[in-house]
Amino acid sequence: MKIICTKSNLAKGVGIVSKAVPSKTTMPILECILIDATNDIIKLTANDMELGIETIIEGEIVQPGMIALDAKIFSEIVRKLPDSEIVITTDENEQTLITCEKAKFQIAGKSGSDFAYLPYIEKNESILVSQYTLKEVIRQTIFSIADTESNKLMTGELFEVEDNILKVVSLDGHRISIRKIELKDNYDHKKVVVPGKTLTEISKILSGDAESEVQIYFAENHIVFEFDQTVVVSRLIEGEYFRIEQMLSSDYETKVHINKKELLNCIDRATLLVKEGDKRPIIIQIGDETMELKIQSQLGSMDEEIFITKEGKDLLIGFNPKFLIDALRVIDDEDVALYFMNAKAPCFIKDEKESYVYLILPVNFNAI
Repeated sequence: MKIICTKSNLAKGVGIVSKAVPSKTTMPILECILIDATNDIIKLTANDMELGIETIIEGEIVQPGMIALDAKIFSEIVRKLPDSEIVITTDENEQTLITCEKAKFQIAGKSGSDFAYLPYIEKNESILVSQYTLKEVIRQTIFSIADTESNKLMTGELFEVEDNILKVVSLDGHRISIRKIELKDNYDHKKVVVPGKTLTEISKILSGDAESEVQIYFAENHIVFEFDQTVVVSRLIEGEYFRIEQMLSSDYETKVHINKKELLNCIDRATLLVKEGDKRPIIIQIGDETMELKIQSQLGSMDEEIFITKEGKDLLIGFNPKFLIDALRVIDDEDVALYFMNAKAPCFIKDEKESYVYLILPVNFNAI
């Protein structure tokens, strides 16, 4: 095999597929990136058996062939080469020569035929969304997946399609994040749970361009994302997702309209007094025209008042400040509406159309 391509094209391709290289594996071939130049295109592939990514890069194929190269070494070499033309040549013993200007690296490769190719997926049912929309939806929900494996379903996000609506849901036992996106067309009902790792890696690759689209294919055990000469194939998380409808309520005793930036900045300031790992609640006193926020820790105390518009009853309630910050940071609206039932019921932050809904459970601050 002999191929020629620019450093920028190769580095971009390697950066994309590297996200599917496992950090630990008992199969050395999975630690590799496959360079496949057998069919008139240069295709890079990585696969950890749960997540697989392949992308096509521009370049010249002088002699067709394929080789699997250690991802860590290969990506470091490419990153540190001059910004110039790179030539990759392999011999019959899988020895690989990487040349760029006066730099020459000789590394051992592995046979491409041993590589674990991406599974073949029948691409029947799919939806179209813009790269910008998908990137935003992931950003606005991914923070509330669980990071422990105790409940596998909580480590993923629900993707549910109903007519022309895509609903994305994440939860970790203390909060729920929901985003609803209007699609251009109507689709059959689909419901899958996508691993959080897959969505995190996809959001890093997406350009975020509103004009570029992502085709999302749903299969029995896999989901496929296609965009910009790149294909991402991921296994789905098996199991029935939580029935969140019964956790959502439109009833409220107290409704508060507040400037989002003011509230976010105030809670952010309050957390200055909380050491990492110290679960101190922020206590919120809702009155007629003001919301008073208080926090107390070993380092000191703080309280601050913010002007609000209130409907309903006064309320005293406590929250984990991080959960409020996480939700407020991803809301783009200037003002937000907060809905409360009582001091022991969840708080809902949502817009009128319910295109976003954030449910946050309160904490019993008297016991702390």
